Amino acid sequence: MPGLGVNIDHVATIRQARRTIEPDPVWAAALAELGGADGITIHLREDRRHIIDRDVRVLKETVQVKLNLEMAAEEEIIGIALETLPDQCTLVPEKREEITTEGGLDVLGQRDRIATACGRLQQAGMEVSLFIDPIAAQIEAAAALGADAVELHTGAFADAVTAEETDGEFEALVAAAEATLGAGLVLHMGHGLTYRNVARVAAIPGICEFNIGHSIVARAVLVGLERAVREMKTLVE
Repeated sequence: MPGLGVNIDHVATIRQARRTIEPDPVWAAALAELGGADGITIHLREDRRHIIDRDVRVLKETVQVKLNLEMAAEEEIIGIALETLPDQCTLVPEKREEITTEGGLDVLGQRDRIATACGRLQQAGMEVSLFIDPIAAQIEAAAALGADAVELHTGAFADAVTAEETDGEFEALVAAAEATLGAGLVLHMGHGLTYRNVARVAAIPGICEFNIGHSIVARAVLVGLERAVREMKTLVE
C-alpha cells in the first residue's frame, strides 16, 4: 500500500507572499501528520521562494514521520542537507524562472555531478531519490549510479487533455514502474496529481510512496489541512 508524502511548500508560499511569520509550515506538518501523512516533503529552492533554511531546521526537529527534502544538486543546498540530515533527499532539476519543477532530472546528461551528490548524501546516512521522467534510459542511469529510489514525474499524465493522451501517459507510467522495480529501485511517484486522477495511478503495482502538495493545500484552504490529507490518503490507499 503506497504511503503519502505531503508537500507543504505552498503553505510557505502563502507566508512568503507577505514576508511574515504565518502560516507556519511547521504547524502544517503537524496537522498533516494528524491527517495520516506518512511523510512530509519540502523543497528548499535556491531562490528560497517558499521554504526557507529555518523551516528545514525546525521541521527536522519536529516532524515525527519521514522528512523528505527536495533539492537541486547544488553545493549550498547539499551543505544544508548534510547539516540537517533529513531522512531522504530527492534530487530535482531547478530553474529560477520556472513556476514549479518542469520535467525530470537528466541523469544521463549529468551523471558525474549527480553521482557525486548522491554519494555524499548517502554516506551521511540519507536515502536518495531521483526525480525523473518515466523513461527507461533515465531509470537505468539512476540505478547505475546507486540511487536508492526514483520518483517518476507524473506531470505529463496529469496534464493530458484527451482520453487518448491520458491513456498513453498512463501506459508510460506503468512501463516505467515495471522498469524501476526491475532495476531494484524503490518506486515513488509525484507531480500534478489531484483528488480526481490519483486513484488510477495508485492502482499501479509496487508504488512505495506518493508526494503530493498543491492539490492538498488547495483543498485545505477550503476544508482544513487535516481533512484534506485524510481524504487524499484514502484515495492513495
